[in-house]
Amino acid sequence: MVHIIGGGLAGCEAAWQAASMGVDVALHEMRPVRPTAVHQTDHLAELVCSNSFRGDKLDNAVGLLKEEMRRLDSVIIRIADEVRVPAGAALAVDRHLFSERVTAAITAHPRIRVDRSEVTCLPPPAEMSPLIVATGPLTSDALSAEIAAFVGRKHLAFYDAISPIVLAETIDRSKVFRASRWNRSLRPEDRKSASGGAPSDSQAPGPAHLQSADAADGDYLNCPFTKDEYLAFHQAILGAEKATVHDFDNTKFFEGCLPIEVMAHRGTDTLRFGPMKPAGLDDPRTGRWPYAVVQMRQDTLAGDHYSLVGFQTQLKWPEQRRVFTMIPGLEQAEFVRLGMIHRNTYINGPTVLTDTWQTRSRSDMFFAGQVSGVEGYVESAASGLVAGRNAARLSLGKTPLAPPRTTAIGALGHYVSHADPAHYAPTNITFGILPALDSPPRSRHDRNLAISARALEDLEPWRKA
Repeated sequence: MVHIIGGGLAGCEAAWQAASMGVDVALHEMRPVRPTAVHQTDHLAELVCSNSFRGDKLDNAVGLLKEEMRRLDSVIIRIADEVRVPAGAALAVDRHLFSERVTAAITAHPRIRVDRSEVTCLPPPAEMSPLIVATGPLTSDALSAEIAAFVGRKHLAFYDAISPIVLAETIDRSKVFRASRWNRSLRPEDRKSASGGAPSDSQAPGPAHLQSADAADGDYLNCPFTKDEYLAFHQAILGAEKATVHDFDNTKFFEGCLPIEVMAHRGTDTLRFGPMKPAGLDDPRTGRWPYAVVQMRQDTLAGDHYSLVGFQTQLKWPEQRRVFTMIPGLEQAEFVRLGMIHRNTYINGPTVLTDTWQTRSRSDMFFAGQVSGVEGYVESAASGLVAGRNAARLSLGKTPLAPPRTTAIGALGHYVSHADPAHYAPTNITFGILPALDSPPRSRHDRNLAISARALEDLEPWRKA
């Protein structure tokens, strides 16, 4: 039997993969017995940050990673496809339906037993083997201390922040406009395989792109700023009071998910060239790009909630209400959820892990998910996918296998096990960590598609092993 600690994205994917290979699984999840500061339900795979799984085309690395996972029967990506909401060229989901359906799929599997209790130590092989630790960024203090002792050094840590969500009916539609950047919206035909033609039934991306009634003009609501409005908004952020971070004096944030106030302090135009960039968004009332813009992405299939894109924040809640109601169109907004900050902990992967996600000092134990040193929903689930398959192989008396490094899922495992440990930091999947092509096309777009084609071809032998 495979034992998995943690019922997040990585843990659920690992459980699904191992059970699909005919191995019994015990999935240990501490909620609701032991809640966390940011989870709101007892569902498995609850999304506590964004509802976006990011890009879904083969000309970007995370789109390739998702396509690889589809071909590997990923339960996380399958259900994400089923509950997707309009999000341009990205895959975004109804967060509540997503966690509900993942929970239903996992609990209904005849080979998976879900144990709702806290595991406070790393059980020895005689008690739990093979063992996958997928406790995520919010690992409990007791188990965190156990992991730190096991790896022989303190955890590295960084902070992550969550964006606010607005009730749709409180948005002033007379001040906002609907559009996708550069008029780019994803349709199923956009994701035709780089290896040629449409995906086969076994590789199908899921249902057609879901749209709300007025989504024909684009998938995002855009709140346009004049220069004066933007400068006033920027000053309000600079002067707003932040929530106190108790754990560290020098707070370290993941660069790919910086709070808006951190970006604001880096310069007047940092936000305007970051999450508030107006490029590619024509305001139909002026025919021009606004000076700056806040984009809002649909958060539910019903379209009753919208999240502020890229607006992670650690501002105090009263300050958020004061500052964010300065956004054009949100003057009377009702916030379903305000932003918050939480700690992410992760191990120094290169000192601990192999490219099969096994630990170097205990071959029957694996790490997966954000605690292993990856960043992002898809990357977390991908690490769980490989760990689950390899733990099942161990249980069946077979040798664990790393995916080819030329695949996105293999490159991710190679990064966490071979990066420079002295300067190790969590990473999203990028084409930069995949090997270069021998004869690459000149254009970046064609080069990325060629890398994707090679990856999908090289994935097949490992998938069938």
